[in-house]
Order: sequence, then C-alpha cells, then structure tokens
Amino acid sequence: MKAVLQRVLQASVHIDGQTTAQIASGILVLLGIDKNDTEAEAALLARKTAELRLFEDAEGKMNLSAVDMNKALLVVSQFTLCANLQKGRRPSFAQACPPELAKPLCACFCRHLRQYGLSVSEGVFQAEMQVHLINDGPVTFCLDSALWG
Repeated sequence: MKAVLQRVLQASVHIDGQTTAQIASGILVLLGIDKNDTEAEAALLARKTAELRLFEDAEGKMNLSAVDMNKALLVVSQFTLCANLQKGRRPSFAQACPPELAKPLCACFCRHLRQYGLSVSEGVFQAEMQVHLINDGPVTFCLDSALWG
C-alpha cells in the first residue's frame, strides 16, 4: 500500500462541478492499493499517517502529528500510484488491486485513521474526480508499506 501525504491549508474533491468532500488545514492522502495488500498494511499505513510528525511546533520544527494537532484528513483512492513504469511509455497497472478488493481496503484504512480520533473525509471510489489543494510548505511525503517489512 502506498500513500502520498500532502500537508495542506485546504483540500477538496469535486465531481461534475459539485464539491463532494473538503477539509481545512490537514493532510491530503492519495492512497494506492496493491493487489497483494491486506488489512494489516492498511492498519500499518494508517498508524504511520496518523503519527507522522509533519506539522511544526512553536520552534518551527516538524515535531507534531495529525493526532497531536487534531488535523483533518482527506483520503482519495488513486490506483495510478501502483503503476509500473519500468518498460516502455505506457504505465502497467497489473499490480493495482482490483476495485472489488481495493474499495474495502480503502475503507479499512479510513476506519483505522478514525480510531485515532481523526476527522476523515473521503473521495468517491472509482469516480472521475478533480482534487483541489493548497499545499502547505510545500510538505509532501511518500509512504510505502512494503518498505517496512
């Protein structure tokens, strides 16, 4: 499971010109689910996301997490994060989780985030979305549960 975390001043999801989800200051999470991912990866990635210190303390150091700051999260499923770009010019999505398995894993990830007391908004699974954000910093991190063994 992969995630791109962006610290934002605000973020929103729009479908057909309508706002379907939005947050003020917090974290935009672009979530990629691999075909081999399980609920264990969802729990691990949620914990890392909730506890990662990417907000500044009074001294300007990144010492505070979303939990510490009670920040909101906006989670958008994005299968393109699982693309293989090694050969040719066309991305291969063979490693991406099929939608019928990815949707419950995305929900599992969000459920685990909520267990930390965080407010979690979500994009619409498999919808054609426009994601608007104002990146804060900019501060952007890439997480991959496969790297934590």
